[in-house]
Amino acid sequence: MNKRKVSFTWAFKEFIWPRKKIVLIGLILIIIKSLSGLVLPYASKNLIDEVIPSKDLNALKILLLIVCISIFLQAVSSFLLTRLLSVEAQHLISLLRAQVQRKLLTLPVSFFDNNKSGALVSRVMTDVEGVRNLVGTGLVQLIGGSLTAIISLIILIKINATMTLFVLLPVAIFAFVALKAFGYIRPIFRDRGKINAEVTGRLTETLNGVRVIKGFNAEEQENITFEKGVEALFLNVKKSLTSTALITSSSTFLLGLASAGIMGIGGYFIMDNSMTYGEFVSFTLFLGFMIAPIVQMSNIGSQLTEAMAGLDRTQELMEMREENNSAIRTIKLDNIIGNVEFKNVSFSYEKGKEVLHNISFKAPAGSVTALVGSSGSGKTTIASLAATFLTPTDGTVFLDQKDLSKINLSSFRSNLGVVLQDDFLFEGTIKENILFARPNATEDQLLHAVEGAYVNEFTDRFENGLETIIGERGVKLSGGQRQRISIARALLAAPKIIILDEATSNLDTESESYIQKSLSGLMNNRTTFVIAHRLSTIQQADQILVIEEGNIVERGKHQELLAKKGRYYDLYTYQSRI
Repeated sequence: MNKRKVSFTWAFKEFIWPRKKIVLIGLILIIIKSLSGLVLPYASKNLIDEVIPSKDLNALKILLLIVCISIFLQAVSSFLLTRLLSVEAQHLISLLRAQVQRKLLTLPVSFFDNNKSGALVSRVMTDVEGVRNLVGTGLVQLIGGSLTAIISLIILIKINATMTLFVLLPVAIFAFVALKAFGYIRPIFRDRGKINAEVTGRLTETLNGVRVIKGFNAEEQENITFEKGVEALFLNVKKSLTSTALITSSSTFLLGLASAGIMGIGGYFIMDNSMTYGEFVSFTLFLGFMIAPIVQMSNIGSQLTEAMAGLDRTQELMEMREENNSAIRTIKLDNIIGNVEFKNVSFSYEKGKEVLHNISFKAPAGSVTALVGSSGSGKTTIASLAATFLTPTDGTVFLDQKDLSKINLSSFRSNLGVVLQDDFLFEGTIKENILFARPNATEDQLLHAVEGAYVNEFTDRFENGLETIIGERGVKLSGGQRQRISIARALLAAPKIIILDEATSNLDTESESYIQKSLSGLMNNRTTFVIAHRLSTIQQADQILVIEEGNIVERGKHQELLAKKGRYYDLYTYQSRI
C-alpha cells in the first residue's frame, strides 16, 4: 500500500501537475459533458408529466431544442476531450520514452551486465505507456464519472429516497468487490511487466544469436525456452482476466438485481399514486446515469491499476543512482597529460568475493602497459577500472594525480578511446560508424583516421566505398575489417588514453599485419592499456604486468621477464610451441 502511495505521488508530481492547465480544461469539458447528459432525464419527466398531458406544441419545441443543444454540447465536449487529452498523453509517452532512455544511458556498465537488453527495451517502450491513463482521458473520465454519479444520486434521493436507498446497497457491495479486486490485480500487472520484459529479452538474444543456434542445431531448445516464457505470460494474463471478469460479472448481477427491484418498487409506488409515470422514467434514466459511470469507473480503475504497475517500474528505474554522480564527481578536466596510477586497488563484483587484491602500478603518459595472464585472472577488471566502467572497492586510481572516482566522467571519457576484441558496430554505413566517435569531424580528419587504420585498403574495393552498408553488428564484413573500423573510430576521437583488448588472436596473417600497423598509429604518444592475448604482439610494451588470481605476480619488460623464467616465461614459451 505504501509503495502504491509513493508511486501515485511520484506520478502526480512528474506527469499530472506539470500539465495542470490541460487537465483542468479536460475537467471543465468532462463537467460540461456530464451536465449536458443530465438534461435528457429531466426532459423525459417534463415530456411525460407536463408537455404531453397539456398538448402544448410550443413547450414541446422548446424541450426538443434544449435536448438538441445538450446533445450537441455532449458531442463537442467529447471530441475536444479526446483531441486534447489523448494527443497530450501520446506526446507525454514519447517524451517519457526519451527520458527513460536518457536515464538508462547514465547508469553504470554493471547495470547493463546484470540486465538483458530486450528487457530494458521493454521498460523503455512498454512500461511508460500506462501514463496515457493518467494524463489521457482515463483519470479525467474517472473524476467526471464520479461527479455524474454524485449529481445523479442527489437527484435520485430527491425523486424517491426509498428507491435510492434500495439501489445503494448492491452498489456498495459492488464497490467493495471492485476495490478488493484492484488490490489483487496490481501485483499481477507488475509481474506481467517483468515476465514480458524477460520474454522480450530472450527473444532479442535468440535473434541476435541465430548463427550460434543454427550452428549447434539448437532451434528446438530455444523454442521450448520461449514457449515456457509465453506460457508464464499467459498464466499471468489469465489471473488478471479472472479478476476483471469477476468485477464485470458482479456489476452485471448486483446492478441487475437493483434494476429488477426498482421495477417492483416503482410499479408499487405508481399503483399507489405516490409516483408519476414521468418521475419513474426520470428515476430510471438517472439511475442509468449513476450506474453507468460506476461500471465505467471499474474499467478505468483496471486501466489505472495497470498503468500504476508499469509506472512503479519506471519510477524504480528513474530513481536509480547515476554513474556520473555530480555530488561526487566534481573535478572537470581541461587538459589531460595521461599519467595513470593504481594505488592499493582492490575490487569486488560481489560482496565478500574480491577479484583484485591490493593492485599498485604506474602507467606514465604515453606509455604502453600490457596486461597478461590466464583467463579470469583480472586483466579486464583492471582495464575497466582504468576506463571508469568500474569503481574500486578499496584503494584509488589516479589520473594526473587526481582521484579518478571524483573526476567528471564526460570530461574524462572525451579523452578516452576503447577498442575491444569484439567491438560493436552499428547498422549503417562504414562512414557513419567511424564518425560515431566524432560526428562533427571534417572530411580531412575522417580520411586521416581511415588511412591511419588502413580502412581504405578494403573500402577502395567496395562499389560504394565508405558509404557501404555493413548490416547489423557489421555482419557483412570480416573480423579484420570490423576491427580496423573500430580502430579508425578510436583514431578519429583523438584520445589521450587507450584501452585496447588486443584483437589479433583470431585473424589471418594479412589482417593481423594491417591491424598491427593500425594499432601502432593509435598507440603512438598515448597512455595505452593492452589486454594481451598473443604475447608476441607486446614485446615493445613499456611494462608488462602478469596478473594471476587478482594479483600482479610479475612486472617488467619482455626480455626482463623472459630472463626471470617465471610465469611470463611459461606463458610465452607455451604459446611459442603452439
